[in-house]
Amino acid sequence: MNLKERISEGVKASFVAQVVYALGTGALMIILARYLLTPDEYGLLYFALSILGVAQLVATLGLPKAGAKYLNEYLETDPGQIPHILRRTLTYTLAVTSVVCLALVTLSGPVATRLGHGEIVPFLVAGAAYVLFAGLDMSVRLAFQGINKLTWAAVVKSVSAVARLVFAVAFVLMGFDALGALFGYIVGFALGVAVGLWILYSRFYRTYDTATPDPSLSKKIVSYSLPLSVMNGAELLDKQVDSILIGFLMNPTAVGFYVLGKQIVDFASIPAVSLGATVAPALGTEKAGNRMQQAARLYEQSFVHMLLLYVPAGVGLFLVAEPTVRYVFGSEYLGAVPVLQIFSVWLVILGVAKVTTNPLDYLGLAGARARIRGAMAVSNFVLNLILIPRIGVAGAALATVVTTGIYVATCVYFMHRELSLNLDYLVKRGVLVCAVGVAMGIGVSIAVPYVSGLLTLAAVIGVGVVIWATTATASGALDVKRVMALLS
Repeated sequence: MNLKERISEGVKASFVAQVVYALGTGALMIILARYLLTPDEYGLLYFALSILGVAQLVATLGLPKAGAKYLNEYLETDPGQIPHILRRTLTYTLAVTSVVCLALVTLSGPVATRLGHGEIVPFLVAGAAYVLFAGLDMSVRLAFQGINKLTWAAVVKSVSAVARLVFAVAFVLMGFDALGALFGYIVGFALGVAVGLWILYSRFYRTYDTATPDPSLSKKIVSYSLPLSVMNGAELLDKQVDSILIGFLMNPTAVGFYVLGKQIVDFASIPAVSLGATVAPALGTEKAGNRMQQAARLYEQSFVHMLLLYVPAGVGLFLVAEPTVRYVFGSEYLGAVPVLQIFSVWLVILGVAKVTTNPLDYLGLAGARARIRGAMAVSNFVLNLILIPRIGVAGAALATVVTTGIYVATCVYFMHRELSLNLDYLVKRGVLVCAVGVAMGIGVSIAVPYVSGLLTLAAVIGVGVVIWATTATASGALDVKRVMALLS
């Protein structure tokens, strides 16, 4: 399978998984927020999940990503090492995770007391299972990504998403409230792991002719996991510390407003996640084959297409933020509107990040990325401490936008230094994309005052999509034939 075919297959598989994941996550978000949980309960759930996210980071220590990197590398040079990499990565991850889960159960009371929310103790105790299965779920999906089997990674993600939706709703309806939703997350991840491990073992692990283990294999995996741990820690600190600080400095309801805004942006980032998951190992493969010019052209096209999609999307999200929150989630969540409007800028940054940050790891630049990520994580923490007491949840959103923007810009610089990108091409296409975004924004801003419910909201969004597609095609920014050829 050549590069174009591999990317096309990967994008389609990942996109389908992201659609299923987003639909499941979106449905769960709406059902929990609008019908089953109060804003306080909704915020409490995600306050606990933020803390568990930090525990999950410590539990994995960058090992799954390090394993994926060497799976991808040895796939080209020595496939007989694949079973050894899979086995050792999983063993190391399980060992560290077991220690973290035990510590989480033991320290749940003191942690809850220190944060001033004793009601999260049962969430943290049950969260040990969440940390275990969420970490294994990530390990399995990254293993498939490392051996360029994006379709199976997509299957695992889809199974987890659907099961999470079904069981979370069921447990809440059974009377377990927000804790029941957490049980649903645990069952969803557990089922995804079961399916993923079975596929990984039966279809791939047993099919490779095992070679004599590379004596330096364990050292390579552990050593490369260290900068990844720093980088993942910084990344998770950026993602979770804001929610934790909002809960600590304000209240769970404010956490709910903030998380809701983030979840809507995550929902909108589906295509970027799909393309990024495919481009990352593809760039690593091109570098392993010393095809740097082809790698540069691949990144440039990915970068431009992300701008074309997310600059107009960010403009549109800013304009429809208020009616979206009002008519989809209810007026009691209107406190999330300022957060969502600020995050409309973050959506654009996130689109670029998805095709830039993780690919750096596959190019061997995890250390450089870790340093800037760590610096920005500390900056984000400090900005949160300054801004949250002054302007509330909007301050946390603003801190995220500023620090993530600096981080992603630096990663683009690292990518340019590694691949020698055509900057003239990128700037010219960027200006054209901004013109498309302005045209779409004018049309949507005229239509927004007519929104009076879900149907008219959908109609206005549809108007924006039509204007975007028309102007992007007419200006030459979007090559429809090329896109269709990629997806065919």
